[in-house]
Amino acid sequence: MSLSATKNPPPARVEPPPGTPRRPRVSPWTRLDLKISPYLYVLPFFAVFGTFGLYPLVRTAWMSLNKWDLVNERTLGHTFIGLDNYKHLLSDDYFWNAVGNTVGMFFMATVPQLFLALFLANMLNRPALKSKLFFRMAVFVPNVTSVAAVAIVFGMLFQRDFGVVNWVLHFFGIDAINWHDGKLHSWMAISTMVDWRWTGYNTLILLAGMQAIPRDLYESASIDGANQWRQFWSITLPMLRPTFIFVTIVSIVGGMQLFTEPLLFNNGSILGGAVRESQTVTMYMWENSLENTSRAGYGAAVAWALFLIIMLASLANFALIRKTVK
Repeated sequence: MSLSATKNPPPARVEPPPGTPRRPRVSPWTRLDLKISPYLYVLPFFAVFGTFGLYPLVRTAWMSLNKWDLVNERTLGHTFIGLDNYKHLLSDDYFWNAVGNTVGMFFMATVPQLFLALFLANMLNRPALKSKLFFRMAVFVPNVTSVAAVAIVFGMLFQRDFGVVNWVLHFFGIDAINWHDGKLHSWMAISTMVDWRWTGYNTLILLAGMQAIPRDLYESASIDGANQWRQFWSITLPMLRPTFIFVTIVSIVGGMQLFTEPLLFNNGSILGGAVRESQTVTMYMWENSLENTSRAGYGAAVAWALFLIIMLASLANFALIRKTVK
């Protein structure tokens, strides 16, 4: 035996104390299951998204590069024309008219809607408010009402000769207004309809964000002498910024895709009035896709232009809120 082996004997094996449960051996199948099963859980989402989201997006992009007949696709086929549809889009007066109508109604409807929703959410978040559940249900009722019913009711309210709105304006010395005549009048009527229907939805989302703010912050601010306005400006708004960004982006997506309200307000006319005074981009896309099926490629280009407009507006809104609300 060598001298080194005598000085450094091998460590003795330590046996576990009696009664200690042995660690079970993990089989290869179990290891494989732990690695693969998380992907199997999320697979249904990606399958649905790929089928109903990604595939239509890619196909629409391909259609926008072709002269495409939607009905006679198999018999007439399609012709690749590159970016000609987009070049024509830039010089299309009807398209820019639809963009102007969409943006105008968006600002006229969404900006007051967000401020009103923020105000209502702040009121419903008051601890001293009684019957909270009733008021929360009440503000959400317009959102679950049928759009067709809303359009019929508001169409009667904004009638020229027997409408309630003109009847109320008469007491202020304002003559009867033809709400279907002119851009501004049509925008105001449609924006009122949109605000009535979607303000409660945004209110409840903002209310959920407010209830996630710890009440200790408000109690500490009250002890320091901050009034309710100072608490709202210094605590509520900064803590509500992620929720407010979400609400504004959802409002941008919905406002830029406005379709049902102006369509029903104009009695189902896809043109949005006699001189297209309230035709939106989605209505113009419908006109060039389903009304005129031989121009489906051009309608796809309109759809992609709308997608880019929504993306730019959402990024601008995200940057603006991050800069102003701190």
